[in-house]
Amino acid sequence: MRPVDLAREHGLSTQAVRNYEEAGILPPAGRTPSGYRVYAPRHAAALTAFLALVPAHGHATASAIMRAVNGGAADEAFRLIDESHAELAGDRRTLEAVERALHDLTLPDAEEPARDAVFIGPLARRLGLRPATLRKWENAGLVVPGRDPRTGYRVYDASAVRDVLMAHQLRRGGYGLEQIAQVLERMRTAGGPEALRPTLREWHERLAARGRAMLAGAAALDAYLDA
Repeated sequence: MRPVDLAREHGLSTQAVRNYEEAGILPPAGRTPSGYRVYAPRHAAALTAFLALVPAHGHATASAIMRAVNGGAADEAFRLIDESHAELAGDRRTLEAVERALHDLTLPDAEEPARDAVFIGPLARRLGLRPATLRKWENAGLVVPGRDPRTGYRVYDASAVRDVLMAHQLRRGGYGLEQIAQVLERMRTAGGPEALRPTLREWHERLAARGRAMLAGAAALDAYLDA
C-alpha cells in the first residue's frame, strides 16, 4: 500500500501516517527502489490497533504501548495495559465511594449537623474525629470553614459540614486527601450532592465507555500481534 492508501483506509492524512511511523507507532515502512514508502497489511493492523487503543488508554499510553510492541518489548506493553486497567478499577471504586457518601448524606442523622453552623470542637466530637484532623483537611483544601467575627474560631456552615461529611466517608473508604479534594471540587462545581447525581451518571457512562474501549483495543492489539 502507498501512504495515501493506508491513510484513506483509516480516515487520516498521509502526513499523520508518516508522523505515526516516525513516532514508532507503526513499524518502519518498506521502500521502493526509488525510495517511496510502501506499507503492508501489518502496518494497517498496527494503525488499527493504535486507533483502537487511544480511547481506551489515552494518546500517550497508546503510543507507548505500540512503541513497546514494535520494539519487541511486549511485556512492557502488557504492563502499561495493566496499569490502565488498574486505574479504571480505582476510578470505579472512587465512584462507588462517592455514591455511598452521597447516600449517607441524605439520611436524617447525616443531615442533622448541617442545619446550623458549628465550631470545630463540637463537629469533631460528633464525627469521632480530632480537631487536628479537620485542620489538616483544611490545609489540604478539602474544607474551607469560616471564622467567627468575635472570637476568630473556625466555624462550619452547612456547606462546610457537608464537605466534612463527604471527606469523612471517603477517608473511611481508604482514599487519599488529593483524591478526596478532586471529588469535593466536582461536587462544589455541580452545586451540591443532589446536583452531583447527573454528573455521577455521566461518570458511570464514561467509565463504561472506557471499559468497552479497552475490550476493543485489546482485540485490535491481539490481531496486530498475530499479524
